[in-house]
Formats: sequence, structure tokens, C-alpha cells
Amino acid sequence: MRFRFIEEHCASFSTNRLCDVLDVSPRGLRAFRSRPASRRQRSDLVALAHIKEQSRLSLGSYGRPRMTEELKEIGLDIGHRRVGRLMRQNGISVVRTRKHKATTDSSHKFNIAPNLLDRDFAADAPNQKWAGDITYIWTREGWLYLAVILDLHSRRIIGWAPLGHAAQTLPGSGQQSDET
Repeated sequence: MRFRFIEEHCASFSTNRLCDVLDVSPRGLRAFRSRPASRRQRSDLVALAHIKEQSRLSLGSYGRPRMTEELKEIGLDIGHRRVGRLMRQNGISVVRTRKHKATTDSSHKFNIAPNLLDRDFAADAPNQKWAGDITYIWTREGWLYLAVILDLHSRRIIGWAPLGHAAQTLPGSGQQSDET
């Protein structure tokens, strides 16, 4: 472990200084450098080559459990913890892709309102500029749609209205505040 640390940091510090700090002899470091790889290290290199190949073939979609199954199918006797360790140490991770869900239909034939604000959301006085937004929230009764109007000067909500099954139980929906 100490020799590996020295190998990783020998570019930043002198080897003799690292050996002194970690209480390792320079002769031991030279022996470590000339020592052949152990059977476990050679086995890890073979397994890692197979893991990289399977990851490439699966387009990065195989995680530790599925990768272990694939390696066992090609004849490698390897456990899921070892596969996980090798994948983690070598930066092999699952690439998660999600299907794109279109929430906006821009190809409609309805009139499009002009962009009056043009991303200038600063207002000098109350009731000069209002902005609105709509969001939806899942409830046990179904989707609740919430529309909100905001005064851009005070950044306060001046009106809101819910729509949906859960909207019937909300008190005060659609009320305007008198703080404007």
C-alpha cells in the first residue's frame, strides 16, 4: 500500500523524501518495482479486459449484477463483489438513458402570444409586469394543475388557481392577495 502511494506521488515529491515519511527503505521500493505481478493481479487484468469488452458491447448499460452474469456465461468464475471493485476502480459505470417525454407541442396552429418581456424581469413599480407559470402535482386523487400569477416587482403571488380532483378541497383557490 505504501509503495503504491509512493508510485502515485513520485511526480510531486522526491522518492527519497516519500520513503522517509512513509518509513520505507529505498531498497524495498526498488524490489517492489521489479517484483512481477501476483497471480491475483494477473487474474484481475484478465477479468478487467473482459469487463471492458462487455461494457463496450452493452453500450455501457451493464451494471455489476448483469456484468457478473455475462462474465460467468463466457466461462469466468468471478464474484459480483470483485466485478464491482474492478468496475469502480477503473471508472466503469452504467450510462443511464431515459426516454424523452415531450411536454410541449410547438407545432400547433393556435395563435402565439408575443413575448412582451423579452427576458427582462425587472420592474420599477408594482403591477407593471406580471408573470405566470403552470405546474402539476401528483396527488392520491389524480393530477392537480396549479396556475400562479406573480408580480415581478414585489416577487409575490397575486393570484393562483388549481384545477383537478384535488382542487375541489383546497380553500381560497383563485383568491387574489391584497399585498400589491
